[in-house]
Amino acid sequence: MATEEYYGNGNRDALGGERLNTAKTQELADEGKEQGDGKAERREGVPQKMQELMDNFHGFRSLRVGDIIEGTVMRVAQDAILVDIMAKSEGVIPSHEMQTLGPEGISRMKVGDKVLVYVVHGENKEGQITLSLDKAAGEKGWHTLEQLLESGDSFEAEVVGTNKGGLLVNALGVHGFVPLSQIVSGGPEVQGEASPEQRLAHLLGRKVTLKVIEMNRKRNRLILSERAALQEWRSQQKAKLLAELREGETRRGKVTGIRNFGIFVDIGGADGLVHRSELSWEQFSSPEEIVKVGDEVDVYVMKVDAETKRIALSLRRAQPGPWESFVAKHGIGQIVTGKITKVVAFGAFARIDGAIEGLIHISELADQRIGHPKEVVKEGDTVDLKIIRIEPEHHRLALSLRQARGGAEDRG
Repeated sequence: MATEEYYGNGNRDALGGERLNTAKTQELADEGKEQGDGKAERREGVPQKMQELMDNFHGFRSLRVGDIIEGTVMRVAQDAILVDIMAKSEGVIPSHEMQTLGPEGISRMKVGDKVLVYVVHGENKEGQITLSLDKAAGEKGWHTLEQLLESGDSFEAEVVGTNKGGLLVNALGVHGFVPLSQIVSGGPEVQGEASPEQRLAHLLGRKVTLKVIEMNRKRNRLILSERAALQEWRSQQKAKLLAELREGETRRGKVTGIRNFGIFVDIGGADGLVHRSELSWEQFSSPEEIVKVGDEVDVYVMKVDAETKRIALSLRRAQPGPWESFVAKHGIGQIVTGKITKVVAFGAFARIDGAIEGLIHISELADQRIGHPKEVVKEGDTVDLKIIRIEPEHHRLALSLRQARGGAEDRG
């Protein structure tokens, strides 16, 4: 049944509701009265207070504009819903007062459903009461939002629009706004110089978790924050993680930040720091050589400080140690290639396989007596060396340059 069948010329009063004055609307209301089994009519000339007493005697509810009450659906038409609200007359919800149902919402309504409605207009001369689902949801929403502001709890709201300043959301039936500075949801990259609306378009129709940061009921102002909600969630997750985390265990995480002093890894709601000294067994110039933001990595939990809420992690300790790998691949007497890394008075140090460093004692540098190792080698030299001793438990490796050269001469 079309809206015009219920409403006359569509004249609106100061509150924005349409006056219900057509014969069809009266017919609909009359049908409701028949189903209501003969509700009493107000008598002409009877004072209002006395009329209310009479209504109460008959079991009718006294209504005022602004009341929020529960009713029962008696009839569903295309553009209106007839509701029994225990008053002398049934109420009618026009289509423009049920937007919260959505495009297909009215089709899901059926006779007998309970609905919460707001009284827009009291009974007019035709005996009709105008109701609103939207205003009832809004009033209830404001009350709930006030409680959420006081408690600091987060909630979900649907994104219904965007503008150059941020997101427009339906927050429990109330129109709310999320400023750009309070949005953290990422989206696909937009080519060129995109407007804020284009960058936020991917959020339309989605639900986002928000927190109330400012509200003014009189000014109809509601400011929300996704950033604050995320911070609250991460704080809760961090507290939970700190209670569960144990030193010595290995966790899977995602690299969230890279600094010169190390990297930050999210291990499930909290970021831990991997100091640059714990990034790799091998030498490197910058942390960017080891990982990049977004990489998923295994990390070893070194320390958990519940008081300062800091977590120390290690990337290299979550990987097989270089000594384990070295011992598995090398043995005493084997000839290896090494790079001289340091020359000291008692010998020289050489790096093998990029991670293991061994000592060439001064007595193992040459067959003849020398005054200082620099007479034979210098930093940066690449030489063949013979492994003469391995002490993995002490991380010690003894090498010989003269024996490697003597062996080569024997083979030559």
